[in-house]
Amino acid sequence: MTNTVNEQDNGPVRAPADGPVPTARQPGGEAIVLFDGVCPMCSFIVRFVYARDPHARLLFAPLQSAAGQALLRRFGLPADSMDTFVLVESSCAYTRSTAALRLVRKLRGPWPLLYAGIAVPRPLRDAVYSFVAKRRYRWFGRSDACMVPAPGLRQRFLE
Repeated sequence: MTNTVNEQDNGPVRAPADGPVPTARQPGGEAIVLFDGVCPMCSFIVRFVYARDPHARLLFAPLQSAAGQALLRRFGLPADSMDTFVLVESSCAYTRSTAALRLVRKLRGPWPLLYAGIAVPRPLRDAVYSFVAKRRYRWFGRSDACMVPAPGLRQRFLE
């Protein structure tokens, strides 16, 4: 079994059996969100998610960070591809629309209702995801450096 993701199948990628994925930097951390740290839209989404995760179940790391790069390598995902965010849960990594839908399931408020979108065939979901991902810099710009999180959010970042 290969640990790569391709355009046809972006189901969960399992980590090799050399120990657990380090998701718990603090008690309660159930999943890690890896995001493009120089994308203002992605940084907005991290702040949005943080505000709707009062029980600190989610941890964060920019894809460009040492922790993000280590997790990408751990799952055999391309370290230079910033066109998707990654959701790491237990020993699985999810990308594209599947990651987004699994993420909203963990939020407070009405957001988990969006998980019903999982019923849409993955190729269609991923086409919409890719459409936005390819245009995000044009629409929202690009930062020169990764976001500097506020102190409360900073505690939820992997080092």
